[in-house]
Amino acid sequence: MLKVNICGVEFKNPVIAASGTFGFGKEYSKFFEVSKLGGICTKGLTLNEKYGNEGIRIHETTGGLMNSIGLQNPGIDNFIANELPFMNGLDTVIIANLGGSSMEEYLEGIERLNDTHLDFIELNISCPNVKAGGMAFGIKSKVAYEVVSQVKKASQKPIIVKLSPNAEDIVDMAVKCCEAGADALSLVNTFKAMAIDVYKRKPVFNNITAGLSGPAIKPIALRMVYEVSAEVKVPVVGIGGIMDWRDVIEFIMAGADAIQIGSANFVKPDITLDIINGVEEFLKQEGIKSIKEIKGIARRQ
Repeated sequence: MLKVNICGVEFKNPVIAASGTFGFGKEYSKFFEVSKLGGICTKGLTLNEKYGNEGIRIHETTGGLMNSIGLQNPGIDNFIANELPFMNGLDTVIIANLGGSSMEEYLEGIERLNDTHLDFIELNISCPNVKAGGMAFGIKSKVAYEVVSQVKKASQKPIIVKLSPNAEDIVDMAVKCCEAGADALSLVNTFKAMAIDVYKRKPVFNNITAGLSGPAIKPIALRMVYEVSAEVKVPVVGIGGIMDWRDVIEFIMAGADAIQIGSANFVKPDITLDIINGVEEFLKQEGIKSIKEIKGIARRQ
């Protein structure tokens, strides 16, 4: 009933823990059996270890959460040696989220991940391109096309390209990434936003802006998934403010094959189980035998 297939890989259900909110699975395994998830997406990985940003990193806002973590992570080699063995012992799909500040970093990262037991690589193109003045790879379609095409040629794993909602035209971005060889798409990443401390009379974050996630972005993320899934033929993973089973059903009906849960993990560590159970109960009550029956149904009315 809940099984979905993406690029030939079977997920026991469509609920995936989103990158940056679930560590490497080990942290949440203290609270529940994480193998019950459809999949787990790792914390964002870079070629070398990163400490991340200084100052405040998390800030709550009305209906959402802002973060400026700065991709703190142990680096790919440390991940492979110390985190991946645990993840490989889980009975769930494993997705490595890969970021980079240059094409060379992406390609070297791909090379090191090629020999591992991973099901997918999720390519984070929201990273700043240090050789192009800091503009993210995922803003201009032409730049994204070049990154995805080179990564796809080098990768031995299926590539899920994670799209930024800050792109100039997210539908064109999605189409260009598919033309470049993306096996699947995930969307959306966080929205560029800011907050000001009225008492200190300055921005809350050292970097001025930060990424906004949580239920505040859900209606916009849902619209983007609806528009993108109508224009591409590859599988789409919906992300953005999903807090309960109803949100999941909306994303599936908009055209998503699966979804990722991010900020909600911070509200209740085992909320993903509540969501999986809620989706299953809805399908039973509605007499729906497979989640595939309602994929994209909102576009077919």
